[in-house]
Amino acid sequence: MPFKKTLYRITHWETWDYRIKLVPLAPVWFWHCLRAGSWWFFTPSNPTLTFGGFEGESKKEMYDQLPPALYPRSVYVAPTLSLAEAEQLVIAHRYDYPFAVKPDVGMMGLMFRKISTVEEFRQYHQKMPVRYIVQELVRYPIEVSVFYYRFPNAARGTITGFLRKEFLEVLGDGKSTLWQLICEYPRVAYRLDEMKAKHADKLEYIVPEGEIYCLNYALNLTRGGKLVSLAHEKDERLLAVFDELSHFTKHFYFGRYDIKCASIEDLKAGKNFSILEFNGSGAAPHHVYGNGNTLWQAYRIILHHWAVLAEISKQNARNGVPYWKFRPGWAFLKGAKRHLKTLKRLELEAETHPAPRSEGA
Repeated sequence: MPFKKTLYRITHWETWDYRIKLVPLAPVWFWHCLRAGSWWFFTPSNPTLTFGGFEGESKKEMYDQLPPALYPRSVYVAPTLSLAEAEQLVIAHRYDYPFAVKPDVGMMGLMFRKISTVEEFRQYHQKMPVRYIVQELVRYPIEVSVFYYRFPNAARGTITGFLRKEFLEVLGDGKSTLWQLICEYPRVAYRLDEMKAKHADKLEYIVPEGEIYCLNYALNLTRGGKLVSLAHEKDERLLAVFDELSHFTKHFYFGRYDIKCASIEDLKAGKNFSILEFNGSGAAPHHVYGNGNTLWQAYRIILHHWAVLAEISKQNARNGVPYWKFRPGWAFLKGAKRHLKTLKRLELEAETHPAPRSEGA
């Protein structure tokens, strides 16, 4: 690894592998397990999400508990369907191109795609060995992340994090090729191999002056997205929106909402927004990244969220929601890890041997 890249990673804790970051906190995690008498102390936190929404839960499971008007229109495609059957499903549900596709069970934006043509859809279906979602493309211009929790017997909850997500994009000047713009952009300085593979057929494209070229449509941190703090926008109106959501679902007590909206003001007014997903007990409090925190400040935020998660789980356990037993939990977690490994392999293959472009076109 080049010296500059190594030095950058050492001095920027947010680029470290999550396992390295969390090792010093492991004793606290095991303390919560010990107090709960369960390795899976978090599983009662969101009773209607499998494994408490820690990992491996289905997006369908989440959508089915939300107000239908508040999430994108979706249809679920089994990998066992023939290509003709999958195409007919899209036609029958009247999806217009472009639309979005993503695994029903997924994370980190892996295998999320914007599908612009029939050929792109065919290629995606042929590659996917797992159930995936075809979803209308949400056109709202702003994507935000809201971390919310509510104790089971409380009427009101708390918003701990509020962030805006920004795409990985470059701005054309009418002179430079896409590759030149990529090489000059600090945010992708250490993702050049990925960018070269992903945009192989566009590298010599002269991006017109003022044109914004999207390098990745997935807004996750791991896919190059950027988080910008909106902590100053938190207020009673915003909290009221998520309190109402929490009471509607009845059993979403702890997690992070990823949402697209027309404006922050509209979101506070409870209109013109769409919930992309709700991440349960395994959700990372992304606001550790968006506020210029030091590693120690980030640790305090994480430890606070773990303590809240443990308390919510304990209260739900008292209300009759059982902790998962070790063996079923271990088997489920291993299955989720295998699934994630499959998605990572598919994503790596797509980056190494890209098909004709479906992103950034």
